[in-house]
Amino acid sequence: QVQLVESGGGSVQAGGALRLSCAASGYTGSDNTMGWFRQAAGKERERVAFIYPGEIRTYYAASVNDRFTNSQDNAKTTVYLHMNSLKPEDTAMYYCVAGRGSAVVVAGTPTYWGQGTQVTVSS
Repeated sequence: QVQLVESGGGSVQAGGALRLSCAASGYTGSDNTMGWFRQAAGKERERVAFIYPGEIRTYYAASVNDRFTNSQDNAKTTVYLHMNSLKPEDTAMYYCVAGRGSAVVVAGTPTYWGQGTQVTVSS
């Protein structure tokens, strides 16, 4: 059974930085695309960043393109989201996701979801 557990969320002032981590257990080669969605209160879920097998940066939302960096450890069991120059608009629940690339990136329907970690950015 695949489980995704996020950590690293918290409160930070605008302009600050956070690093989110997602540890995968029960991971198999079939679920080989990982990344992040987020959902702010009253907003729809949105794609943030994803990693395809063999690639590091395959997708970034325009709103975070030059500020966030998605990365993965060598074992591909942990994914990180380095968040720099944070803005109040980044305040949201961040979810680690995994699944087939077509489902995660194209359809926006990942197979696996973490429990979420809250990021709050104050002005």
